[in-house]
Amino acid sequence: MKISALGKEQILILGAGREGLDTFLFLRKQFKNKKLFIADQKEIRELDLKTRQILKKDKNNEYFGGKNYLDNAKDYSVVIKSPGIQMKKIRPFFSKTAKFTSQTELFFDNCPGTIIGITGTKGKSTTSALIHNILIKNKISAHLVGNIETPALSFLSKAKKKDYFVFELSCHQLQFLRASPHIAVFLNLFPEHLDYYKDFKEYFAAKSNIAIHQKTNDYFIFNPKIKELKNLAKKVRSKIIPIDPKKYKSVSAAIPGLKAITHMDNLAAVMEVGKILKLSNEQILKGIRSFKGLPHRLERVGKYRGIEFYDDSISTIPEAAVFALDTLGDRVNTMILGGMDRGIDFKKISERLVKSNIKNLILFPTSGKKILNGIEKKELKRFDVFFADDMSTAIKIAFAKTEPGKICLLSPASPSFGLFRDYKERGDLFKKYIKQYGASKSKK
Repeated sequence: MKISALGKEQILILGAGREGLDTFLFLRKQFKNKKLFIADQKEIRELDLKTRQILKKDKNNEYFGGKNYLDNAKDYSVVIKSPGIQMKKIRPFFSKTAKFTSQTELFFDNCPGTIIGITGTKGKSTTSALIHNILIKNKISAHLVGNIETPALSFLSKAKKKDYFVFELSCHQLQFLRASPHIAVFLNLFPEHLDYYKDFKEYFAAKSNIAIHQKTNDYFIFNPKIKELKNLAKKVRSKIIPIDPKKYKSVSAAIPGLKAITHMDNLAAVMEVGKILKLSNEQILKGIRSFKGLPHRLERVGKYRGIEFYDDSISTIPEAAVFALDTLGDRVNTMILGGMDRGIDFKKISERLVKSNIKNLILFPTSGKKILNGIEKKELKRFDVFFADDMSTAIKIAFAKTEPGKICLLSPASPSFGLFRDYKERGDLFKKYIKQYGASKSKK
């Protein structure tokens, strides 16, 4: 949908979070005197201070919040829906003729530049940030947008044809997208968000929109080891490029510690993007060498009282926790696991724990017990198992039980919800209590 077409429509911005606010601010710049409507399950007093102040200052908007936030839904001809709001729950409230779109779709339909889209169950944030860093270090005009916490529409008014937009795309942003990026990267696929989607098939269908609408002059970079992605590659019209880490062994060998930043499959995907953009190996390496990594992704917190601590709070599925253990090796002595149970299978992490040298398991509810139940009784004897309902308790146990010279790893293999607001709060509290309880005898 073209932005100019919105001028004649009665628009509802559905969702007043970070992306909803960005949409409102963008539309206000485009249509200075147009009445804009916003609806959210939260009452206006529950919104963050910045959003409340902006809406209060703007005299030409109307906000609907609380349990009756969709009472006037049939009045709108266009609905700009924020990610994560389930269509099946809201669709009956709107007229049959209402057009649904999203910030992502508006950006795709109106962006004059080149979009590089990255998705996958895990690793998409780091891969997106790494690609962006490579472009910036080679003086290419590039912007990092999307699910990585920078809403895209704020860039649209100044976007130029020469600009590249590295767009991290979540399943929610992709679900109803009717366009695909010029370069699409699909890193991996594991069961996740099964509390939101009907089943794994529906989750994959949402993700597939990253490539399904591509044209013949576009590129699709995918992991051929995953059956679903291999089948998707047969359906797309674009030029397909399978990820092959063996092609880039020399690159990974040239950068010590690279494995702690990104999976080698993801590195190969990054290299392929660089090749499409006609960058040399040395140009790509320049961007990789200067990349510092992202918070909460196998981030070394430091050494306190002789113990090394690593924050991998972004680990919300078993495969991520397995990767963390494979990367850090046998020095992991204590591991903090568990969180919200979304009904996924924890067999992979339970099996990997048995093969590890870990002595102490600190478990959060509710999935902590499920991970434990996946370990056979005869194997359980070699673990000291502790349960914690908060991060403060977990860190006190970690300091008391972890051997000096060894590693304590937070890699929960589960979402944070229930005990924590999100993975960032979980990771931030991990760091806070490490520094608080380890301050007196700390060495970084």
